[in-house]
Amino acid sequence: MSMHDPIADLLTRIRNAQRAGKPDVSAPASTLKVALVKVLKDEGYVADYAVTREDGKSRLDVQLKYHDGRPVIDRLERVSRPGLRIYRGRTQLPKVLGGMGTVIVSTPKGLMTDAQARAAGHGGEVLCIVS
Repeated sequence: MSMHDPIADLLTRIRNAQRAGKPDVSAPASTLKVALVKVLKDEGYVADYAVTREDGKSRLDVQLKYHDGRPVIDRLERVSRPGLRIYRGRTQLPKVLGGMGTVIVSTPKGLMTDAQARAAGHGGEVLCIVS
């Protein structure tokens, strides 16, 4: 079966694993997914990640992060999707919880947070919201 939105699939796998209290989650790897998880790790939302090859296919393993038994990620929401792409300029990038959350943006210079995109003067596709 073909997957229409692999980013939404990855975000759903992370949400479901955290609700179940799992220590880690795995998903098929791609360059975009690895870049997304790298931003999540840099922002402190996940503990670590690794890309492994198994039977000729790449797999992305993400170690989830918990604080006092609760998941660090409260909200993980896909914004732009294949049926409705959402693009914003650098001055129109959304802020989550007054800057306490993170918006992950796909810019011409790669994936970055909304704060990094504003500082670099880039806009782009708003991929997801994390808080």
